[in-house]
Amino acid sequence: MAQGFSLKDQLFNADSLSDLAAEYATAIAGFDGEGFHREVVAGLDGRELLERLEWIADCVAARLAPDFVEMAEQLEAAMPAPLDPGLRDDDFGRFIHAVPGILAVRHGLEAHRERALELLYAATQRFSMEFYIRPFLNRWPEETLARLEAWAGDGNYHVRRLVSEGTRPKLPWAKAITMDPMRALPLLDRLHADPTRYVTRSVANHLNDIAKIDPEAVVARLGEWHQEGRQAQKELDWMTRHALRTLVKQGHAGALELLGYRADAPVRVASFTLVRESVAIGDALEFEVALDADAETPVIVDYVLSFHRPSGKPGRKVFKLKQGVVTDRESLKMRKRHVLKGNATTFRLHPGPHSVAVQVNGRILAERRFDVLDPA
Repeated sequence: MAQGFSLKDQLFNADSLSDLAAEYATAIAGFDGEGFHREVVAGLDGRELLERLEWIADCVAARLAPDFVEMAEQLEAAMPAPLDPGLRDDDFGRFIHAVPGILAVRHGLEAHRERALELLYAATQRFSMEFYIRPFLNRWPEETLARLEAWAGDGNYHVRRLVSEGTRPKLPWAKAITMDPMRALPLLDRLHADPTRYVTRSVANHLNDIAKIDPEAVVARLGEWHQEGRQAQKELDWMTRHALRTLVKQGHAGALELLGYRADAPVRVASFTLVRESVAIGDALEFEVALDADAETPVIVDYVLSFHRPSGKPGRKVFKLKQGVVTDRESLKMRKRHVLKGNATTFRLHPGPHSVAVQVNGRILAERRFDVLDPA
């Protein structure tokens, strides 16, 4: 039987670690590249992705100077050329180049803060240091924020992105930061006008994180940025949609209004029918919707699935359906086929009564019930 895709094996294997061994052996006198390669590859089995990174750092550190200042010089000497500044988007770098960040935290956090931050500055131009700046924010918040304020104006877009990405309140996989999430907003004020999508996407994702904590602050900030006009309108419109995606699903009136959608839009459901009122797990729920309006009205249409839980605790998930305009001349018609997967990663289906609702500009306008059955 063929094995499934393994990200950890794709990122860390004999070939990728051979590249890393060559970089260190070429740059650092006395670094035993062959011995390093043998040891590190032999220890990969049984370790998950982030554990493999820590193991690689163990094997590198054992062959470097014990003094952190000298170690940092060695790490910088072994770094590959900076990532191509002309790509401007999605150039994350190679995971094998995370090692300087790990060692900066291990050996520089307490006694060598400034030198460790310099190492992160160099390293993030090869691989994002978003995970490794966060321990410094927790241990040295004011000093690290001062660095980030300077880096927000750096000429390298990877450094500028680190300012936003490293301070995200809910960065996936990353260590939590104890800093007040609002402390980063002045940094985002500077970065939102960045000419590079890699940076502005991070800013939008950062705002989406904050929206889960303080929705009003995010809506207000985006409104201010629109008034300032420092970012190209098309890019700012994209950032606004991306930053407000969670609030739009929640039907937040201020977010919808900022996007040009009235929560009280005079739209009505002309028809809403289910193809079948009983659907087995693994089959598809199919429905048709038509909307009418008395005047031309822009709409964001979502559908909301409410799930049956044996515990009685409600489950609810919002899905995108359509973005369009309803006119007084013709109904806006939509059809959806939603497969009821039994092995979804974020929730589990149980047989029993469920419902699907039509949400227009954040407001539920109609709902239909259906039964979910055991698979045939």
